[in-house]
Amino acid sequence: MKRRLLPFAYWASTWLMRLLLRTFARWEVVGAGRIPAGGPLILVSNHVHIIDPPLVAASCRRRVHPMAKRELFEVPLIGWWFWLWGAFPVRRFSGDMGALRVARNYLRNNEVVLMFPEGTRSRGAGMRAALPGAAMVAVLAKSPIVPVAITGSRIKLPAVFWQWALRRRPVIRVEFGEPFVLEGHRADSKGAEAATDAIMRRIAAMLPEDYRGAYGAGTEGQVVVARVRDRNANEAEVDASSAAAEAAEAAEGAPPPEE
Repeated sequence: MKRRLLPFAYWASTWLMRLLLRTFARWEVVGAGRIPAGGPLILVSNHVHIIDPPLVAASCRRRVHPMAKRELFEVPLIGWWFWLWGAFPVRRFSGDMGALRVARNYLRNNEVVLMFPEGTRSRGAGMRAALPGAAMVAVLAKSPIVPVAITGSRIKLPAVFWQWALRRRPVIRVEFGEPFVLEGHRADSKGAEAATDAIMRRIAAMLPEDYRGAYGAGTEGQVVVARVRDRNANEAEVDASSAAAEAAEAAEGAPPPEE
């Protein structure tokens, strides 16, 4: 019964997400044909909004297993849906080896794992320095990686419904890059940091400059990676800049930027 219920819940939720995207947004998917039809695969994406996990799942032809923050699984009903949907929890900013083992097990079963190395949403402030967990999984599992670039998903409720009524639907774009395999990276902290930077640079190259943040112009030649010990400071800086941007938008009475 469980084997039948879980796939049904996933595809029903994904179908509903596709319906909502086609109704309330101008949804664009680029490069879906680059996703291998079978075998283990890691999707690694930038993170703009809470809708990003189901957004990527709706844009992908294969079933994905997103890694999501543990706090979501503790919320009544929502947490139950996340389990049913096939997501798995991670304790953010703590080097959660249990979550990394779950990801490796999915890959060993030739399934697709979705990871957001930034650890939390950018909230319009550009990409954050990423944590090395996704790179470590990729190095150890030797699985192909497909970089994913999301733009335009920073929507607000109920504003999106008014945008739909006024025929000003936001443009939400998901682009899948070419698959690649990390080679020449050791499975240690230094190797994971270099691999993390390599992955995030590929994502940044697919994004507009104002989305690139920590991986934007002027950072070339540097290894940009977040460590647990300095993550709190990074969080505070980005949250402050995001709050300032949102305050400016509210003062001007303008809708949030989409592209």
